[in-house]
Amino acid sequence: MNRIKTWLALPGAGWLLLALTHTASGQETTNSTLSPLRLSEIMVTDTQPTNRPGWLKEEQYIGPYGQPEWTTERRFPGTRIYLQQTPWNTGFEQWMRFQHFRGGTDLARFQEEFEIGLPHRFQVDLYETWGTDQDWHTGQDEYSVELRYALADWGVIPLNPTLYLEYAQHDHDANTLEGRILLGTDFSPRWHWGLNLGCEQQLSDPNNTELAVTEGLNYTLLDERLGVGMEMEYYHEKADGTPAANEFLIGPSVQWRITPRTHLDLAPLIGCTHDSPTVEAYVVFGIDFGLIKNNHYAPTSVRGQ
Repeated sequence: MNRIKTWLALPGAGWLLLALTHTASGQETTNSTLSPLRLSEIMVTDTQPTNRPGWLKEEQYIGPYGQPEWTTERRFPGTRIYLQQTPWNTGFEQWMRFQHFRGGTDLARFQEEFEIGLPHRFQVDLYETWGTDQDWHTGQDEYSVELRYALADWGVIPLNPTLYLEYAQHDHDANTLEGRILLGTDFSPRWHWGLNLGCEQQLSDPNNTELAVTEGLNYTLLDERLGVGMEMEYYHEKADGTPAANEFLIGPSVQWRITPRTHLDLAPLIGCTHDSPTVEAYVVFGIDFGLIKNNHYAPTSVRGQ
């Protein structure tokens, strides 16, 4: 009893007691007149929307530029498309190019490539190349650095033009500077296409100039697994004091996506002109080290394709 008197003597205790009494007396009336509160239903949907209905998984848009997933795995050895790495993602590729020339000689070139995606639609690639001839003489060939810049997000400009610039330091020849325009798109489900227009210039004697056109067309047999197609390469070379040479090669190509992060490309090309090698075959193995790409889709409403 003394404790109750002491509590009631505290400032504001009387008002609190009055409020509790009023609440208790009106509880029965409130419960009998008010209906239960119902919350609206909440629908939970997949966090990875399909933004190209009817298209394959590898053709869905990903990353900050809204590009199809297939463009992040090198589809054609001789033809580049858009950007292969999204910002701060990295990848590694091991190349092997075998050439058999009409004079009976052979040359195998091996190239290691490290790719780095940069913000604002840039990508930089670092190369180291060495070769082995038919007598098994092996030597360093060149070091090179490549910079790509996509002019816009995917689908904003037709054929998604991308600028390419490469500087190469050669061990036995003059250093070179090469520029290309990279074009590429997918016209319909399963069909992928790319075209490159390039010019490579030696920076000292013999001042060789090479004009190049490469093209690739690929059809997906198994989504995110297997694609087959054709590739073509044309080169026009002219050096001081020598006649011009014209090379045209064409042949099939295959891409096998071994795992979601690895791919293997094969392209055996046949020379069709007197200046061409009889055979030029590419083997490319690539691996990505970046984030899982399928987690980032772009909304359909902002894409032109």
